[in-house]
Formats: sequence, structure tokens, C-alpha cells
Amino acid sequence: MTQPASRADARPPEVAARLVSARLDARALEAFPGAPPATLEQGYLIQEVAIHLWPDEIAGWKIGLVPPTLRERLGSDRVAGPIFSRAVRTAAGGVVEFPVFAGGFAAVEAEFVFRMGRDAPEGKVKWSEDEAASLVAALHVGVETAGSPMSFINDMGPTVVASDFGNNAGLIVGPEVNNWRARLKDLRAKTEIDGKTVGEGGAMSLPGGPMAGLTFLLSHLAQRNRPLKAGQYVSSGAITGVHDIVEGQSSKLSFGGDGSIDCRAVKAMPAGAR
Repeated sequence: MTQPASRADARPPEVAARLVSARLDARALEAFPGAPPATLEQGYLIQEVAIHLWPDEIAGWKIGLVPPTLRERLGSDRVAGPIFSRAVRTAAGGVVEFPVFAGGFAAVEAEFVFRMGRDAPEGKVKWSEDEAASLVAALHVGVETAGSPMSFINDMGPTVVASDFGNNAGLIVGPEVNNWRARLKDLRAKTEIDGKTVGEGGAMSLPGGPMAGLTFLLSHLAQRNRPLKAGQYVSSGAITGVHDIVEGQSSKLSFGGDGSIDCRAVKAMPAGAR
């Protein structure tokens, strides 16, 4: 009788299945379910399998930063992951509730979010900022609700982050930013948790700003044969930092005259209980 693969020997499809199962069950993991990917390419291979297993459509993508000390070895300064349709929420007044994994990782990140107006052409891997901007319908203020069944995900580094949907658990989309491109260098945000300021920053806090993130993603997805589509969102990076949050805590993310978003973390429920 064939024995199941051990945790250490698990191949990408088995690792992906275990990660997806934990997310669907809202179940924390005590260890990475297999040999951790050594490269971003290996992490994205697991991510691709997991995308095919996930029972929802991609509504957008998140972008995170690779720590400076790892950028040369990993060959990238950013890492990407999918955002799924049922995890996108709209801030339309009041408090937006979002789920967090009990025993896992959860954070709020103030972000500027592109909404794409046109499909990116297939196969185009080199992008200027002007070319990228021509695809954008609008820029919104927003919140990436980062999350994973693994409380230790960030400690394991970008390759593991890539494998688990980029450490994404959702997106809250707020108001549009008027005249965004002319004002990009002046856009700012502040993050509070339970009334205490935990971070402040500007759109250009990220290397190259949000447009550098967008050009990265356009190239990255073209190489994966997943070009950005009209209507998809791009959460361009955490401009005030990554701020841990737990069930029951509330956060206010303020973007000056461009609006604010109030949200509260609630316990994630298994998919069958929703």
C-alpha cells in the first residue's frame, strides 16, 4: 500500500491543497505543510495550483515588498498574490467587517488601489509608467486585509508568502482619488487600531511609488500568462506599514481629504458554515 507523502516530502500540488484546505476550514497551521519553497518561482508554482483549487474568481492582485536583503538573491523587489471576488468589500459608510484566522496571521494595510479600465495585452512584459497608467480607470483608497492560516508566514519570507496567495485575505475598496496622477506624490495615509495611531506614510513611501508596483505586476502577470483584466483591482502596497490585528479589534484608515475607512476584524468561519 502506498503511504502518503510526509510533510517534508510534499510536492507543490500537495502543499497547495493543504494550504487551500486550511483556508477553507478557517484552521490555523502549526508549520508549513511541506518543504518551504526556496525561490519565488517555486512559491508561485504552489500559488498557481492553489488558484486552480480555490472556489472563486480572481478579482485583483496584491503587491508586497521583498526585504532589501533578499532582493538580489530572489531576483525581485516585490511579491504578488491573488485577491478573490468574495473577499472584496466596499466601504460605503459604517464599519466594514472582515474575517481573520484564529491562531493565524492577520493585518491591515492602508493602500492605494488601482481599478483597471482596459485589459493588458497578452505577452507584453516591458511597461513604462505612462503605458501602465493608460490602462487605469481610477485610483481608490483602500485596505488590504492581509491574512494566512500561518501565524509565522512573514518570518518564513517572501517565497512562503508567494505560496499562500501572497498573504492576502481580502480587500476593502474605498472612494476614488480625484486627479490621482497629478497628486500621487502628495497622497498620504494614517492607520489607527483601537484608537491608537500605528503608522503614517505617503504613496511614495514604497520604492518607486504605486506606479512602480503596477508596472512590476503587469510584467509579472504577463510572464504567468495572466494579464491584468479590465475591472480588476491592484492593491499597490502598504504605505503605512503592515499592522497586526486580532479578532474584535477595530481599525480606522484615513487618507486626508480622499476619505477614510473604518473596519473591524471578526473570526473567520469555515466555508461550509458561511
